[in-house]
Order: sequence, then structure tokens, then C-alpha cells
Amino acid sequence: MASQQLRRLFLTGFSGTGKSAVAALVAKALGWRALDTDKLIAEAAGKSIPEIFERDGEARFRELEREAVARAAGQERVVVATGGGAVLAVENRRAMADGLVVCLDARPKAILKRLRSEDAPVSERPLLAGDDPLGRIAELKAHRQRFYALADFVIETDGRTPQQVADAVVQAVRDADPWFSSARGGSASGGCHPQRLLLPEEHDQPPPSEPVWVEAPSRRYPAYAGWGALDRLGELLREQGLSGTTYVVSDTEVLPRHGDRALLSLREAGFQADAFAIPAGEASKTLDTVASVYDWLVSHRAERGHTIVALGGGVVGDLAGFVAATYLRGMPFVQAPTSFLAMVDASIGGKVAVDHREGKNLIGAFYQPRLVVADVSTLKTLPRRTLADGCAEAIKHALILDPKLLDDLEARADDLLHVEPAVTVDIVRRNVAIKASVVAEDEHDTGRRAILNYGHTVAHAIEAAAGYGIGHGAADAIGMTAAAEIGRRLGVTPPSAIERQRAVLERFGLPTNAKAAGVKVDPERVLDAMTLDKKVAEGSIRWVLLEDIGRAVLRSDVPEELVREVVREVLA
Repeated sequence: MASQQLRRLFLTGFSGTGKSAVAALVAKALGWRALDTDKLIAEAAGKSIPEIFERDGEARFRELEREAVARAAGQERVVVATGGGAVLAVENRRAMADGLVVCLDARPKAILKRLRSEDAPVSERPLLAGDDPLGRIAELKAHRQRFYALADFVIETDGRTPQQVADAVVQAVRDADPWFSSARGGSASGGCHPQRLLLPEEHDQPPPSEPVWVEAPSRRYPAYAGWGALDRLGELLREQGLSGTTYVVSDTEVLPRHGDRALLSLREAGFQADAFAIPAGEASKTLDTVASVYDWLVSHRAERGHTIVALGGGVVGDLAGFVAATYLRGMPFVQAPTSFLAMVDASIGGKVAVDHREGKNLIGAFYQPRLVVADVSTLKTLPRRTLADGCAEAIKHALILDPKLLDDLEARADDLLHVEPAVTVDIVRRNVAIKASVVAEDEHDTGRRAILNYGHTVAHAIEAAAGYGIGHGAADAIGMTAAAEIGRRLGVTPPSAIERQRAVLERFGLPTNAKAAGVKVDPERVLDAMTLDKKVAEGSIRWVLLEDIGRAVLRSDVPEELVREVVREVLA
């Protein structure tokens, strides 16, 4: 059944991602019509797309494309397959804003394989002509990625049939109604809300483009958060006085998705750049993996003046930072986080580490990066669950330090979970500023910085006891729930704060106990793991408790039996 609110659906994405075939299948499922802007262009011009490029030039093609998108946007009950470059024009994005926009994504190798299997060979595609079509695809896609990421949903097509992709698109339509209606601010026949498909700099009141400066005692460095910031990676490294050779350390999920953009930006800025991918996941955050990166650096004759770039989430940032801190007694290091968790927390402050089988982050150092570049558009490629998982850190910051941030997280949860550009950039920047202010006061976690560990005492123990089979954010949410309950029973945390914390965690789909997280963890193993926590001092755990929203306190006098009771309850 088609939505009662939606009247048009636009499919965006690079050529070869299957937009036309998927549009036909989705239209059939919804009982709508399928349109293809390339066909509309050819019909209007009376000639094929290659002929338009050859005889009239790309500028004329783009003009015809804008007209075609506008015509399609004026119709109802249509599924529109757009051209690969249609999203580049702000006029097209505005025209599509009154419909749901779904981007079909694929990796360059998969795109080339599909294009070669289609009737029209690569040589007849004007923008892909040349001796290196794969390189051209990777380059074009890298330049366009921040525009593709403006879609309401991004659906990966690699390894899926057109029908499977179409089913995922139909599910996105069904999932979109509540947020879509709210984001648009009106009915399907009016109330167009073009802000959804604009880049932050195109809004009437753009967020500041200047970086947040982290004033750590050992190093002062800028942290940039913006839509498309990865495209400026090489330029920003240059601004910080870095040059020569860079080594991008990523993982097997992130490198194929964002590696081309990072490498292209670095090479365009004059850097030599190579990349290495570790297996994705917390299980790779070990000294064995560190050794494999060392081996790779040795094979490339890495020098002390070369730069390591961590491209990925918290696991990659922690591990690559540890490598940078220890290889040749220290190499320049840049954080390029691609997860929400890493953007708002792990990439800021210089904590780098790997896990030991007995505990999380037990082997590490304090080693500040030269630069942080957080490209918020990369969040569009994350599953909703992973994105919500990362939001736990933003919620933690708000609970312990910033009541206004908590207000905004409560009010804009749907926009944040859909990675609305302006909202998400703003929230990331504010969290970076919070983390930076704490690091400036306490770089080595001996005083005030300890309040950032709210919920972490239990959370890290749960992760270790579960063999890292639970998301960090989910564990954090359970840990914060335990800390709040300990605070309540000690008379420290008021019931109103506990209820508000519970509500905001659930608003983001985060669990407040092990059952809600779908995991079974032995409480005794968790309690044992807590004794190895970095926050233990002279045999006592320093607990971070809430006195109220925005006000945290450190306590080392929490009775052990009370801790046991609460841990058993949240893990029951």
C-alpha cells in the first residue's frame, strides 16, 4: 500500500546502481508510474544522451536535466529514476524536496561491472570515456558523494538483485511517513521543505565553518565538522603544515565506501597516499592487528615525518592512533572519523588504545592528533541502529554537562537519526566543543575528564564480558541506567533526572537493560571485569553519578553490595 502522504519518490545515485530497473519494480509495488529523467531528456531533445553531449555540450544537457526533474516533480504517484549527476544542481534538489529521496549506492568495481553488462557500453557514456573507466568512476563518485548522502535513505545495492533493492526501497517508503511528514512541515500538495536536501552552507543561517579548537596542554589542534569535509582532507592537512606521504588506516567496511574520497583529496593536495584495511569490528582492536599495521608500514618504508590518517569509527581511530604513537616513537596522526560515536567522542582528546582479552582499552597512550576532520555526510551510509548506538555518547554529554543539548536531542531525535545535514552538523560540533573543553582542563584523565566516564564503568565491563558482541552505545545506555539507579539509591540522583534519561535513551532506540539489548551476560563476569577498569584507584571504583541534568559528581564510596545488586538487575 502506497503512503497517504507521499506522492513522489526520487531515486538518486551513480550510473550503474540500477535506478531505472528498481524504479519500475517499486512503481509496480506501489501502484504508481515509473519515470526516467534521461528518457524525458532524450524525448524533449529528440536525440540520445551521447548526441546531446557531443553536439550541444554538458551545459545544455544539465539545462535539459533541470527541466526534466522539474516536470517529474510536478507529477504525483511517480517513482523517478534520476541521472547520476542530477543531485549536483541545487535546483534539482529543491525540486525533489517535496518527495522522498532514496539513494542507491554501490562500490566503483560493482558499478563498472554492471555498466559493462548493459547494452550501452562504457565507451558510449560521455563521462566515463577513457582508458581508465574504473578510476574515472571512483573519482566522479568521490566528488558527488556528499550530494548523494543528502538523500533521506541510502540503500546499498552490492550483492543484491534489483528486486531485493526494490523491496528495500518500498520498506523505506513505509518507514518514512512519520518523519517525512514532520520534516516537510506540510501536506503532499504543498508545504515543500527544501531545507532537507540542502547542504549546511546553503541554509539561510549556516553553522559556523570555522573549526573547534582543542586546547590540550600537549598540543593545540583544530577539529572540523561539516558536510563533505572529507573532500577537504588534503587541503586541511596542508594547512596544518603536513606534507609528503600519508598512510590511510581504515577497515574492510569503511575503506571501500569512503577510501576513494580520502585518497583523491590527499592526492589532489600533493600527498602520496596509500591505504590499509584491518578487519572491521572490535575484535580487531588487538596487538596482533597492530603488528600487521606495523608490518605494512615497514614494507612501505614509512618515515617519522610521514602521516597516519585514521579513516573509520572508534576502533580504527583508537588502533591507528596507537600505531602512530608507537611506530618510530611517534608519527603525525590525523583523525577522520566516519561514525557518530567517533565524531563526538573517540576522535577528540588523544586517547588511543587497544583491548586486552581481560578488558577494553587496557593497552594505550595519550597521543593527540594534529587534526580532526569529521565528514557528517559519511553517517548516511550507517545502518540506523549503528547511528543510534553512537548517539549514546551525545546523550551522555548532555546529561552530565549541557541541559540545552539534551533539550535539542529530545526535540530533534528524528532529524538526527535521519542525518538531516544542518541539525547533524550542529549537534556534532556542539559535542566536539564539549569534549574539547573537558580535555583542555584535564588531558590525562586525572580530574574533571573522569566525568566523561558516566556509565562507562559498567558499559566497558559488559563489552568485555560479552566478548564485544554488544554495541558500545548499547552497553553505554545500560551502564548509564545502572549509574542512575546507583545514584538514586544513594540519594544523589533525583527521580526526575532518571526518568528523563530513560525517556531519551528509549527515544533513540537504546536499551536500558540486557534483555532489551538482546544479550545474555554473566553478572559475575561483568563484576570481575569492573575491577580491571582504568577508573579503579587504590582498589576503589570512581563512580560518576548525576546530581541533576547537567551536573555530575565523582564518588568513590559506593558500597560494593549496592553495585552488585544493580548490575544483576540491569543484566537480568
